[in-house]
Amino acid sequence: MTSPRLILASGSRYRHDLLARLKVPFEVMVSEADETARPGEGARELTERLAIAKASAVRAKAPDALIIGSDQVAEYDGEIVGKPGGFDEAARQLRRISGKTARLYTGLALLNAKTGRIQAEVALFEVTFRKLGEDHIARYLEKERPYDCAGSVKSEGLGIALFERFHGDDPNTLIGLPLIRLVRMLESEGFEVL
Repeated sequence: MTSPRLILASGSRYRHDLLARLKVPFEVMVSEADETARPGEGARELTERLAIAKASAVRAKAPDALIIGSDQVAEYDGEIVGKPGGFDEAARQLRRISGKTARLYTGLALLNAKTGRIQAEVALFEVTFRKLGEDHIARYLEKERPYDCAGSVKSEGLGIALFERFHGDDPNTLIGLPLIRLVRMLESEGFEVL
């Protein structure tokens, strides 16, 4: 039995590297889905909606594939925090979360383009930050440059030095793709990882 094509609907190098850990063949098709939050939309709802939207946006290009969509946002004190884009915003984000706990929501969707079946979940990962001084923040940002990471945190690199502790089911969720959940979703579609 031949496995269906597997598509990652994301241009994120972090998600690409995580999916590559499963050692299964896959293709990348960058989704053009609109990532704008809707008024009153919470982090959990936003990430699930965007994960589904990203997978759905490439369906026409891959009508025979299993398509993975994913999105992640950070939440501090009940407010959604996105990718900083540059040094000043990243420093502001890190000052704000210093000594506190952030919640990272990662939406995951698997779309069977042939049948239209969508499986979607949101994984939560909580991170408690150390008290960060201005010099720690500046050195971290200069060395890591996490400007394309939700909440200015690149945990697979030097960002781990910012943490006091973290809590969640799958450490890959922190980076942006909950692999444990994804493996279960793939297997329910007949795509065997092992």
